[in-house]
Amino acid sequence: MSGKNIVIALDAMGGDNAPSEICAGALKAVEKYNDIEIVLTGDKEKIKSCGVDNPRIHIEHASEIIDPDEHPANAIRKKKNSSLRIAMEMVRRGDAQGCVSAGSTGAIVAGGVLVVGRLPGVDRPALGVPIPSIEKVSLMLDVGATVRCTPKNLLQFALMGELYSRKIMNVANPEIKLLSNGTEEIKGDDTVLGARELIEQYEKINFGGYIEGNEVVWGHADVIVCDGFNGNIALKLGEGIMQGLKSLLTDEVKKSFMAKAGMVLMAPVVKKLWKRFNYEQYGGSPLLGVNGAVIKAHGRSKSPAILSAVSVARNFIYEKVNDQLEIRNEG
Repeated sequence: MSGKNIVIALDAMGGDNAPSEICAGALKAVEKYNDIEIVLTGDKEKIKSCGVDNPRIHIEHASEIIDPDEHPANAIRKKKNSSLRIAMEMVRRGDAQGCVSAGSTGAIVAGGVLVVGRLPGVDRPALGVPIPSIEKVSLMLDVGATVRCTPKNLLQFALMGELYSRKIMNVANPEIKLLSNGTEEIKGDDTVLGARELIEQYEKINFGGYIEGNEVVWGHADVIVCDGFNGNIALKLGEGIMQGLKSLLTDEVKKSFMAKAGMVLMAPVVKKLWKRFNYEQYGGSPLLGVNGAVIKAHGRSKSPAILSAVSVARNFIYEKVNDQLEIRNEG
C-alpha cells in the first residue's frame, strides 16, 4: 500500500448483500477516487470470487463473521478473527485511517469503543444518521450508540454534530436543536433541561432550542441532538411510516385501472421523491467520538450505498474531523 493514499478497511462480510455488493462498492470507490486504497476484510476466497482485481484493493483474510443476533460486546471480544474486528484493529494500529461496515450496528458501536477507542475527552460515542426531510438533510444523533445519557453527553453530541455538519455536510453555520416534547423552555426532562443549560454556554454553537418530533420531517434543524433511546425510536418510526405508505400506495394502485393509469403519469414525480429520500445517496452513519473514521452503512446496502459510505469515510479523514473536535471538561 502507498503511504500517500488514504486507507479504508471495508468489512466485506457485513450486511445482507455481502460480499458481492460490498466488493462491487469497493471497485466503484477506487474508480471514483484516486487517493484511496481499500482493504477488504473477510473470507479471502469468497472475496476473490467477486472479481476485485484492482491494485488499490487489498484483501485481509478473516475466518469469522459476527451475526446480527449475537451479543455485540461479547462478539467483538470473542471473535478476534471476525471481518469487523480485523477492520477495526487496522484502524487502532494505524494501518487504516477508517473503516466501513454494513454489519451489526451494536457490534460496530461496541468495536468502536472497545477496539478503536474513544477520543480524549469524549465520554460516550454517538451514532449520527442523515435524515432527508422536506427542506434539507438533517443530522440526528444519537440513534442507538448511547441509550441513556447525561446532560454532558448531549452537550458533547451537540459539539460533534456541529463539527460533522460543517465539515462533511457543508453547512456553514449549522443550527443545533434538542429533541424534546415541546418547544417551550420549560419542556423536557431533567437531562434535556440540563443539556440546554450547558449548550447555551457555548457561543460557537448556533443553538435553536428545542425541536418536536413532528418538526423533524420538515428539517427545522441542521443537527438534532437526543439520547440513543429516543433517537432510535424516532428513526425506526420514520422508516416504518415510509415503508407503510409505500406498501399502501402499491396495494391501492393494484385495485384500480384508473389508479394504474394515474401512476404512469405520476411516475416521474414518484421517481424524484424516491431519489430524494433514498438512503443510498446519503452515505453511511458516522460513529462520532471514536479515534478514527468509523462509518455504519445500511444493512441492505448495495454497491451505490457502499460507495457513498466509503465517500463519507474518505471525506471524514480528508477533513481531519477528529483533530478539530474541542471538548471542554464540563460537569
